[in-house]
Amino acid sequence: MLRIKTALFLCMDEAGAWASLFDTTWLEHWPTDMQERVAFVEQIIPSFNIINIFEWNEALSKSIDQQEFTLSHLVQPDLFIRIRPGYEKKVPATLTRENISFSQLNTHCLALPNATKVESILMINKEIVIQDYSSQRVGELMAMLPDDNKPMNVWDCCAASGGKSILAKDILNHIVLTASDIRLSIIHNLKQRFTEAGIKQYKAVVADAGKPLPIEKKYQLIICDAPCSGSGTWGRTPEQLSYFKTEKIDEYASLQKKIAGNVVAHLETGGYLLYITCSVFEKENEEVVDDICNNHPVELVESRLLHGYDLKADTMFAALFKRR
Repeated sequence: MLRIKTALFLCMDEAGAWASLFDTTWLEHWPTDMQERVAFVEQIIPSFNIINIFEWNEALSKSIDQQEFTLSHLVQPDLFIRIRPGYEKKVPATLTRENISFSQLNTHCLALPNATKVESILMINKEIVIQDYSSQRVGELMAMLPDDNKPMNVWDCCAASGGKSILAKDILNHIVLTASDIRLSIIHNLKQRFTEAGIKQYKAVVADAGKPLPIEKKYQLIICDAPCSGSGTWGRTPEQLSYFKTEKIDEYASLQKKIAGNVVAHLETGGYLLYITCSVFEKENEEVVDDICNNHPVELVESRLLHGYDLKADTMFAALFKRR
């Protein structure tokens, strides 16, 4: 019972219907901020240490604030939407008219309460894309590519449902797009999403980027949103804190290095590789970057750990390489 009470106390903004379970001391501390509530629990339960909620702290990328990151798992993440080009005025106006609260992080990114049903008032994939704030920030590295106003051959090699492909289309505009994924069902979903997004000129194929690929074409940009632990998104799926096995970190890192090595071979000279994970683990992020630089003819342009835990968003990693 004490564990359940502690969870309710830390994860809920107010006691509400659960108030009868708590004595006056707990209820008096409820209105305080998260840090003060944690300090109170640590006084009541000497064995409690908030850091232990996330048991892989030693494996974290070094720039992550362990305390802040851990606390983020006790807070419901926001719903983030990216406004597609041409709808920058319409979308906020529609939300305002419908009395839906939101905050605007930049010209194209809005944060809304998690359960907001935007699909009933906005056209998903056409007007907006449901996309986490940190995932949208990957576009900052795409925007670093030189723009010569010529069509760019782009391969999204682990495309999933195509979110990064749509982002690339919106930022780079003139692209000749190839999207691939190992799962046929995902490719079906991608095609449906591209139809909704108005993307017509593309090639979508089932392919395993973890194996050498019989592709002759060379690309100017390869987007590698690699399979990963997903540890930067566990605030949305906290059950993973119980289910995840430590050995999976090494398994994912090995696969990521293999995929990166396979796809670099299909970059043209002067082309770019954009490596992305939604992981917080150094082995999947910085160590993979080192492996790519040390074993392939590329140089690192920039890498970023995209902290989201202070904004009710995911934490992601992105690195941009240029082929020599």
